[in-house]
Amino acid sequence: MFELLKQEKNTKARIGKLTTAHGVIDSPFFMPVGTNGTVKTLSFESLLEFDTQIVLSNTYHLFLRPGLDVIGEAGGLHKFMSWDGPILTDSGGYQVFSLAKLRKLTDGGVQFQSHYDGSVQFFTPEKVVDIQRVLGSDIMMPLDECAPYPCDREQAERSVKRTTVWARQSREYFLKTRKKEGDQFQFGIVQGATYRDLREQSARELMDIAFDGYAIGGVSVGEPVPVMFETLDWVMPLLPEEKPRYFMGIGLPDQIVKAVGEGIDMFDTCIPTRYGRHGSAFTRAGRIVVRNATHTKDFGPIDKTCECRVCKKYTRSYIRHLLNSNEILGLKLITFHNVYFYVNLMRQIREAIAEDRYQEFQKEFLQNYKSELEPSIV
Repeated sequence: MFELLKQEKNTKARIGKLTTAHGVIDSPFFMPVGTNGTVKTLSFESLLEFDTQIVLSNTYHLFLRPGLDVIGEAGGLHKFMSWDGPILTDSGGYQVFSLAKLRKLTDGGVQFQSHYDGSVQFFTPEKVVDIQRVLGSDIMMPLDECAPYPCDREQAERSVKRTTVWARQSREYFLKTRKKEGDQFQFGIVQGATYRDLREQSARELMDIAFDGYAIGGVSVGEPVPVMFETLDWVMPLLPEEKPRYFMGIGLPDQIVKAVGEGIDMFDTCIPTRYGRHGSAFTRAGRIVVRNATHTKDFGPIDKTCECRVCKKYTRSYIRHLLNSNEILGLKLITFHNVYFYVNLMRQIREAIAEDRYQEFQKEFLQNYKSELEPSIV
């Protein structure tokens, strides 16, 4: 599944290849978020235009709408979406805890009411595997309990205990129901909130279960950024080098550049699409708000260093006009640029690691990128 090709000599940054049933992915990589089976405002042709390797979709949302009967009859999520590349589906656990109503947690699973129609549903570790079997995702995540921030130690302990129990049930059922090796992979999710011993406990317990890869979950849920990276420092030394490592739900470009230097291989975040819909764009100098009046007569591109077709053709002034006129094209153009920026950043990162210059690349990027983080992670 995963082949580690090289670790940069001056950092922990590394490049590798992750082979799935729907293609080979060069790591480290970014997964655009397609919650409902689409990356908002973008066609898959657009994603392929700038060599997007993999997309992420959401088990909770797709299970509720359009439902497994529709996706199953279509032949799985790849055919339903008309996307031939790899797909990762998360477990839906985070959405159960953040969106669903009237949740009731037990050791057997979680009962909840759909935020769409109020219907009562029950997710067990086994059912979440079954759902993702129908979806046919290349990488699936098991049901876990994501503790909020802040949470007391007792709640964090319960979360780790339940996550481990569910992880073991998920893995046993995954292996029992697998048709052939390599058709789908399953990652474990390290929990433990902001408690070092619980994070280390969770990582060790999951390694005993022997997943195909490991994710660090329960981050980017409101905790300060230094705390998020402290969690990374606790967990990374425990994770096996021969397995892919996934930092779930982050983040801003400077966070990604920093985390790659710590040895992370996989990222996802809705930030480039969400920020795009609110009129913000990412550049090598930091985030800019294109909606702002300062860009009314700015006839330059979003980012003069960017090679995407939006930056080659359209001006900040024109895109600002579209956004403030509520024209859909404005959302499409700025989102196209943002997702391109992320995908291209990962390409530049891989090149720097391959050439043993990631330490210099990271230093230069973090110096030039105007961080929105306090305190700075540089």
